[in-house]
Parts: sequence; C-alpha cells; structure tokens
Amino acid sequence: MDRKLKVGILGATGMVGQRFITILAEHPWFEIAALAASPRSAGKTYQEAVGSRWKMEVPMPEKVAGMTVMDVTQIEQVAQAVDFVFSAVDMSKEEIRAIEDAYAKTETPVVSNNSAHRWTPDVPMVVPEINAQHFEVIPFQKKRLGTTRGFVAVKPNCSIQAYAPVLSAWKEFEPYEVVATTYQAISGAGKTFRDWPEMEGNIIPYIGGEEEKSEKEPLRIWGTIENGVIVPAKEPVITCQCVRVPVLNGHTAAAFVKLRKKAEKQELIDAMTSFRGLPQEKNLPSAPKQFIQYLEEDNRPQVSLDVNYENGMGVSVGRLREDSVYDWKFIGLAHNTMRGAAGGAVLCAESLVSLGYITCK
Repeated sequence: MDRKLKVGILGATGMVGQRFITILAEHPWFEIAALAASPRSAGKTYQEAVGSRWKMEVPMPEKVAGMTVMDVTQIEQVAQAVDFVFSAVDMSKEEIRAIEDAYAKTETPVVSNNSAHRWTPDVPMVVPEINAQHFEVIPFQKKRLGTTRGFVAVKPNCSIQAYAPVLSAWKEFEPYEVVATTYQAISGAGKTFRDWPEMEGNIIPYIGGEEEKSEKEPLRIWGTIENGVIVPAKEPVITCQCVRVPVLNGHTAAAFVKLRKKAEKQELIDAMTSFRGLPQEKNLPSAPKQFIQYLEEDNRPQVSLDVNYENGMGVSVGRLREDSVYDWKFIGLAHNTMRGAAGGAVLCAESLVSLGYITCK
C-alpha cells in the first residue's frame, strides 16, 4: 500500500463512533481524515462536540480532539476528503439507507455498523471468518447503484457473535435447531452506568428488535449468492431471548444445539479452536490469531476475565457438555463494541482492502 487509506467516520460522536476512533487512531492501514456528525455538531472541534460524553475507557486521542466535525448530510464535502467511510449514524432506518446509498453513489465505499441495509439483498453482511465470499455480491450492487467504486457492506448484529461463530465451526456436524439466550451489556445500547444508573443491580428481559435479529441474521450469514442476491439459509432454526444485564462490555450467550451428525466433545472443541478464515489467512491487522478459544474451567468464560481476548476480537467458549433434551450446550462470550460493532466493521474493511474492493481514490 503506497499510502494509508483516508477514512471518514459518519456518526463520529456516538458510542460506536468513539470506538471507531480508538481503534483507528494508530491503525497501520487507515488514517482518520474526516469526522462527521449531525448538523448541531458540525463546525465544532471534536472535543467540543463530544464534551462530557466521551465513553471510552481510554482518553480521546489528541490527533482527533482538535479536528473540525463535518456535517454528515454534506455528503459531497465529506466524500471528497476520504477514500471510504465507516457508518455509525443515529437516524431512522429509512434515513440511514438513503444516506449510505448517497455516499456510495459518490464512489465512496461504505462499511456500516448499522442494521438498515442488513436485509438489502445485494448488500453483503459479513463476519469475515465465516462468509467473506459474500463480498462477491458487490458487483451486482454496483450495477444497481450505477457506480464503479462505491458500494455498501455491513456487519451483523452484536448479539450473534457469541454463538454464530461456534455454529459455523460445527457446520460439518449439521446443526439444525438452536435455542439461545443472550445476556447483553449496556454499551450495546450506547450507554455507560453513568448514563443509565437504573441498570446497576438490574436485569431487563427485553431489548427491542434484538430477538428477531438474533434468530434471522445468522441465516443470512450462512446463505448463498443466487442471481446477484444473497438467499438466506433455512437451517439451523434458531429461537432466542435477549436480556439486558448490568455489564458494561461483553455479550454472553447460553446456547443449546441439536446436530444431525453425532460428534464427540473433543471433536467439537477441535472444530472451534481450529476454525479460521480469510482474516487469519491474510494476517489482517485486526484479526485475532485464534478466532475461538475454549476454556476448560467450569466458571469460564467470564466477562471480567475474557471479554478482551485477542483485543476484543476473539470469541471465548466454555461449559460445552451434553444436554438431556438437546445434543449439546455451551456458553459463549464476545466483546459487543469490538468484535460485535466497530472492530468487526474495521475487520470487514481490512478484508475488503485485501480483496481489492477498497482502494485509494
């Protein structure tokens, strides 16, 4: 790469936007060239626009603190400053689809953390270790948009990251029915305990829209490209409950699985721990060396001990055991704002660069 790619962050002042900034501040391939947010933040320095709302555990990087925030709706102006953008805008789904398409039509690739385009048939929704081949739908999308360089790619919901990778690793054993309950951190709602003190010592057994995403999005990841669109898989059938718990970062899942092909416990563990994909093959900057780790202790994985495994980009699994109703059950844990949000999007962008879909303008 002759020079670092210039990156814009749409929705830079929100929690996911802030996470993008902490990941990209010292990135070897990408350089933050534009920060964009709502018109009320435009014209201020980033530090002024965020004010007391900085939610990351690390200080705001000095190199972005003095940058002037641009108006995210001034699409041509932002697009001229960058090679591609990450999207974490806080708008209605219709507005997000419209603005992401508009950026793509300026010949600026969009890698989105948002859910608005996850079911657009020719938009790839990718966990790079699992379904990087879905990027092959991009030429069909470009034809629809009338672009030569611009497109939209998305990453899936944070809630599936603690169990969908395991089911992917077990593909040879043909999982066909899954029950999952996710225990989801408050940062998934863009909150800290300072913002949401009523969550301390509390559990809320409802997260709007989350259960449908948790049941359906894995099927799209496991789908196939047919006639220029992604057709979701039909199995495994997943039913899910999603619970908000008093944890800052880290989504935990308890999953029960039926398999068509019998497997021994060690076979299942070996399939998980050896599971790898394009990010590992290409040694991408954000890729975990080992995507899934298995922990033998009965009291693992734990958020406090394991959420930052592989810089938050790996998945931790434990308590794999036979079940009296289903075949197997396990506990999984993934960092929801790293692997599940901004970090997953950055890994998608690195994958797209490695495959030649994102280049310097």
